[in-house]
Amino acid sequence: MTTTLPSPNDPLDEFKPESELDEGREEDSAVASRPRQLMHETAQRIERVILVGVPRPPSQRQFETDEHLEELELLTKTAGAEVVEKVFQSRSALVSSTFIGKGKAEYIAERCKDEDIQTVIFDDDLTPVQQRNLERMLDRKVVDRTALILDIFALHARSNTAKTQVELAQLEYLLPRLTRLWTHLSKQYGGIRTKGPGETQIETDRRLVRDRISHLKEKLELISRQRETQRKGRKDVTRIALVGYTNVGKSTLLNILTGSDVLVEDKLFATLDATVRAVSIGKSTVLFTDTVGFIRKLPPKLVASFKSTLDEVVEADIILHVVDISHPAFHEQIEVVDKTLKDIHADGKPTITVLNKVDTLENAGALAGLAERYPNAVPISAARGINLNELLATIQRIIEERRTIRSFNIRPPDFKLLAEFHRESDVQEERFEDEYILVRSDIAPETAARILKLYAGKIEEAYGDD
Repeated sequence: MTTTLPSPNDPLDEFKPESELDEGREEDSAVASRPRQLMHETAQRIERVILVGVPRPPSQRQFETDEHLEELELLTKTAGAEVVEKVFQSRSALVSSTFIGKGKAEYIAERCKDEDIQTVIFDDDLTPVQQRNLERMLDRKVVDRTALILDIFALHARSNTAKTQVELAQLEYLLPRLTRLWTHLSKQYGGIRTKGPGETQIETDRRLVRDRISHLKEKLELISRQRETQRKGRKDVTRIALVGYTNVGKSTLLNILTGSDVLVEDKLFATLDATVRAVSIGKSTVLFTDTVGFIRKLPPKLVASFKSTLDEVVEADIILHVVDISHPAFHEQIEVVDKTLKDIHADGKPTITVLNKVDTLENAGALAGLAERYPNAVPISAARGINLNELLATIQRIIEERRTIRSFNIRPPDFKLLAEFHRESDVQEERFEDEYILVRSDIAPETAARILKLYAGKIEEAYGDD
């Protein structure tokens, strides 16, 4: 709804005498229930777009590009736009100046005019030069996949941390593209304390953006240190990170396992913030962390900006890799997640492959063989609560496997250090000798490592003690 403000020539109440205001109040109350002529309903126009995919055989075939454009269409709908048409051009080599050929660009320009298209979205990243040339040829706004993802992240950012991370990624994407965004950048101005003819407007804009980027990086570094301090306080509980492709049901699973109320929407990237919830499994306290979903061609700058959030995955003891088993390309989605985990150095951890949405499978035989292919595979339905007991049992088994009975000598005898073992582990035995205290405890590896490092010279691991 839009309000039309009075023009400068309209009489305003603040200039009326008090008596006139009093006389007008009854009239105002009489017409209060009638619709004001200055108010009118407006419908927000939905942006109409064309998607462009460029398969490059033999590395990328047509059917793969079809799948990529289907995902790009979901991203576009998540951003609130309407996909009118999908355009393909198979090329063995890309055009350095325009990405696509001249003939295809002319075809897209005609379709934009015929279908009243406002935006053209490419499934691949474009260089600033390609983007600028295409906008001139098409006379339309041109967006690449990275810009679209950044726009969706900006729409869904809720917390201060998420907004900071997204803004940093947006500015780093924007910086090399400033030249095409302004019409006044050729202007120069001089003055006191300036060199030569003065600083061009584009140089001023770049300097302001760089200053803002520097400020945001400092802010995220502070956030990262704060989260690191928080993680230190949680080092001696088992930390489990939920990871997976976007929109596979991680938040739904977190809600049902912990009884929380994390936002769940059938949209890509509905959750951007790391959400931590505690729950007891057996005798252990477990911290579940829901993280941002991954996607193919995830912008590297976005991964870098979300470092403080993704560190929750790096620091986790166990990973729950949630997979939408009903998706036709779930194998590729698994590969994308595995690659991203490797890129952030979070691979090699104990992993449970959670095969979600089994209730939507038409062919249950599709699960055959997955248990052998993927480690600790557990088929479930988070939405319907199917087979969650097996998932919890698998988690408990891995937790127990990670804990071992180890022996330590406290030299010289120190009851404060003995109390530390009682707080941080399950002490099985304690034996008091003249020169030391022998402690046998069920202890997590990271807890043992922390204690040995913290009290080096006072505690040593004992081998061969009965």
